[in-house]
Amino acid sequence: MTPSLNPFYTPAPTSGAAFVPAERTPAPVYARLPRAPITGSPVPRLTSLYHFTEAGPYGSRSYPGNCSGELIKDVLQFYRPSMVFDPMRGSGTCSDVCDELGIPCIAFDIHDGFDACDPSGFPPAESFEFIWAHPAYWRMKLYADDPKDLSRCPTLDDFLRRYGQFVRNAAKSLKPGGRLAILMGDYHDSHEGFVPLTYHTKRLAFAAGLVQCATDIVRFSHGASSGRKRYRASFIPGLHDTLMIFRKPVAKGGRP
Repeated sequence: MTPSLNPFYTPAPTSGAAFVPAERTPAPVYARLPRAPITGSPVPRLTSLYHFTEAGPYGSRSYPGNCSGELIKDVLQFYRPSMVFDPMRGSGTCSDVCDELGIPCIAFDIHDGFDACDPSGFPPAESFEFIWAHPAYWRMKLYADDPKDLSRCPTLDDFLRRYGQFVRNAAKSLKPGGRLAILMGDYHDSHEGFVPLTYHTKRLAFAAGLVQCATDIVRFSHGASSGRKRYRASFIPGLHDTLMIFRKPVAKGGRP
């Protein structure tokens, strides 16, 4: 059996040896990311590969699925919205980032009784220029006890039906030219098999009339609890999730 390696770095080359015992393995060399071109971006480190190990003082790392506030901060500094809406607040990571940046943020959560998949309770049409969303990756992690929570959907079809309604709600609440940023990950379900939630996110966003306006941002999953687990099943582990940014088109004759 090959020695266990940290998947975020590669071992140093071994002069032609097919296998080197773990105790004699050379010091690891971190994998090198491709060099990014120089652009006019206000956030040069924000590229299609997002590698940042520190979560920053935002939200709570003990909250299930909490993501790094640094990613949210970099995206907001790039787009510079005047207001942000977070319909799935969780531990308040996005709100904390907005407080630091001085951006007004309206945030709700299922724990407060707000159902982001209910069109009747969602904010009115054309209310926001930027919406940040980090939905449940179906039942990979369970969040609230409320049966309306996306992580509690009993089947994939039920999840996609409600998730699609959320995307339509968000699209309606965007101002023309506004953006919806969704952080989502694929995963292997014990009953459904591989569930390509990033594909479904794009499919649902396009069906809601949105267009993708930036490259996928592949976020390396530093600190994920799954990295500390052992599984009997053989599968290819996912070590990332994907941030997708969509834009609501401006009607012909409208301002760009």
